Amino acid sequence: MKIRALLLAASLAGLGVTAVTAADEPQAVRQELMKKVGKAAGALGGIAKGEKPYDAEIVKASLTTISETVKVFPDHFPAGSETGMETEASPKIWENMDDFKAKAAKLGSDTDAVLAQLPADQAGVGAAMGILGKDCGSCHEIYRVKKN
Repeated sequence: MKIRALLLAASLAGLGVTAVTAADEPQAVRQELMKKVGKAAGALGGIAKGEKPYDAEIVKASLTTISETVKVFPDHFPAGSETGMETEASPKIWENMDDFKAKAAKLGSDTDAVLAQLPADQAGVGAAMGILGKDCGSCHEIYRVKKN
């Protein structure tokens, strides 16, 4: 089980390397960071749905990834990066940056609270995903442009 957790941590860390290589393009960095969050949320979702067995190491690694990522995510929206590379970032982000950052901070603090009382089973992961999913949805609803 520890080997699986180490492999998961290594693969999640590897995604961070990709983000660093694209540091000159904030859109690319943002996309890589969201892929990290998506992969972590997917691992948690699999456990919550019973598709994967509960594994405390995977739960902790996934929550840690989300927590660390959302704390730096808003820093990758400098003025002028709303255009250029194909992006799902809505112009509303730059119109209301304080609210955008507040939503990211809420996801971070809610994730930290879940980490502090790590879910002990599938039901606990499901309850945590309900909270974190609402945080993600509240931001995506306003600040993400849906592509056709």
